[in-house]
Amino acid sequence: MKIHPFVGAVASLQFENCFNPYSDRCEIHDRRDAPRRRATTLSAVLRRALEEPVDAIWIGRDLGYRGGRRTGLALTDDVHIIEHTRRWNLELVPERPTIGNAMAERTAAVIWGMLENIDARIFLWNVFPLHPHKSGDPFTNRQHNARERQAGEELLQQLITLLRPSRIVAIGNDAAAAANRIIDSVPVICVRHPSYGGQTQFQKQITELYGPSIKSNGSLF
Repeated sequence: MKIHPFVGAVASLQFENCFNPYSDRCEIHDRRDAPRRRATTLSAVLRRALEEPVDAIWIGRDLGYRGGRRTGLALTDDVHIIEHTRRWNLELVPERPTIGNAMAERTAAVIWGMLENIDARIFLWNVFPLHPHKSGDPFTNRQHNARERQAGEELLQQLITLLRPSRIVAIGNDAAAAANRIIDSVPVICVRHPSYGGQTQFQKQITELYGPSIKSNGSLF
């Protein structure tokens, strides 16, 4: 499958102390063709999302080293990569781009604990779509800087133009600040980030937001 031009634009980004999962390969955890696998999977998800109207783009802040750095899918860890691709009815479920044991991420677990009960078409993204880390320590997380944010915001604007979502769900104050700064065409709804004690509030806010769309047989808490 050809890489979607939008994904190609993301793959071209290069910043100091940042891992680009669509062009960089981790010598410890990645398969040889991991960047290509991640770019191909994201391209397939994006093409599916373009086929019909999207309810919302859920946006976080950055890719994390236990999640999106490995999978190339926002707010998604190794454990939930198959759920992510099946959610978009991809005919071929991709092989995990990493080797060894699947790594879990707490934020991804909470996010997907809600998504598995929601039928709406939801695309997952981050304000900064790469993994920023501390200097000399690639398996850490740091907040993106102003220059990185500007690049991420430009891509977010392009994504919104492509998908034309009905609304943006910003997960956490950092994501909400970025979304409100650049978006005036669709509503921005801010919800609590599920980390650092915010899990219950996040679940409550998402339940209130998607009440009519939540599967009746699902257990949310």
